[in-house]
Amino acid sequence: MSVNGKAFAVIKLLGKGKGGYSYLVSDGEHNYVLKQIHHEPCSYYTFGNKIQSELNDYERMKNAGLRLPKLIDCDVENERILKDYIDGKTAYELVLQNEMKPEYIEQIREMCRLLNPKGINIDYFPTNFISNNG
Repeated sequence: MSVNGKAFAVIKLLGKGKGGYSYLVSDGEHNYVLKQIHHEPCSYYTFGNKIQSELNDYERMKNAGLRLPKLIDCDVENERILKDYIDGKTAYELVLQNEMKPEYIEQIREMCRLLNPKGINIDYFPTNFISNNG
């Protein structure tokens, strides 16, 4: 796959969400997450311009003070977004392995405290949260 002409090797599919597929990719030196927007139907959510929505939502969350993987590049024509890869277990994996710590739950509650007053609602699905150095 490529982003604005720069090629990346796909290592594996990380997951599929309502807006796209996320892949772990590499440029040979570093790993990244490449999100490929899809246009598959979603019965519970209506999208406008998905790529622009992704960019707008990223800025809103960043401006609200959330810790986010850095958005490195965006290929609007091919509807692809390249972000930093955060290595670690998802909250889902932590729960399954009985490794979820109370401080992780508190961090998610803090995200709510930052976002709710700004009217921002995010997808709190456990695979969307990565534990990295606590």
